[in-house]
Amino acid sequence: MVLQAQENKAMILAAGLGTRLKPLTDHKPKALLEWEGRPLLEHIIEKLKSNGFTSIIINVHHHAALIMDFVKQKDKFGIEIEFSHEKDELLDTGGGIANASWFFGEDPFLVYNVDVISDIDLRAMYEDHLKSGSLATLAVKERVTTRSLLMSEDGFLKGWRDNRSGETILACDSADGLIPIAFSAIHIMDPKVFTLFPKEKRFPLMPFYLDLALSYPVNLFRHDRDSWADMGKLESFT
Repeated sequence: MVLQAQENKAMILAAGLGTRLKPLTDHKPKALLEWEGRPLLEHIIEKLKSNGFTSIIINVHHHAALIMDFVKQKDKFGIEIEFSHEKDELLDTGGGIANASWFFGEDPFLVYNVDVISDIDLRAMYEDHLKSGSLATLAVKERVTTRSLLMSEDGFLKGWRDNRSGETILACDSADGLIPIAFSAIHIMDPKVFTLFPKEKRFPLMPFYLDLALSYPVNLFRHDRDSWADMGKLESFT
């Protein structure tokens, strides 16, 4: 499938404090930490471009000016790039996306964490989302994780589990037959979700997805064969 650039938009989540990356993030946002000679943000923008996304919004907070200046110095990488500046407070994942709702049109949009490096095929994921008819599609991968999503055999979100404490939240009657799988911090959302978001200005996204799964199908896109790395932890740079 060929993505139409004018219809497909993406958001890069880059507002976080980078707490796990201290002291590297004391004077620099994690988005500008370099990996293989280039800032993480540059890696993600180039990946989105290569997958047909040429209209991007980036949420910023921690050292926001450094991120905005970097993008301007790169002449916005030759595409449309806007910013959603969370000036007063961090709005968490859900609140951050809601705050940028003005940017999106009527078509599904991609959300990508700036501290994730993966060779996932975003075109295939987008096509899978459209075929699923879901309001959201979450990329998932079989890997070691402290918190797992619980997936039905037909590939839909049915719960969440903390693998350390055993705490489990279900969006169905029973955990029998559910498959634990790790969330890749890459997702596609239909803009209809904005009408279902909590009224709070600041809220996390995962509890929303679990609530959504009680009434609507939430699709999970498996990409087990793809590489994936969490660049939000200090050991990734040592």
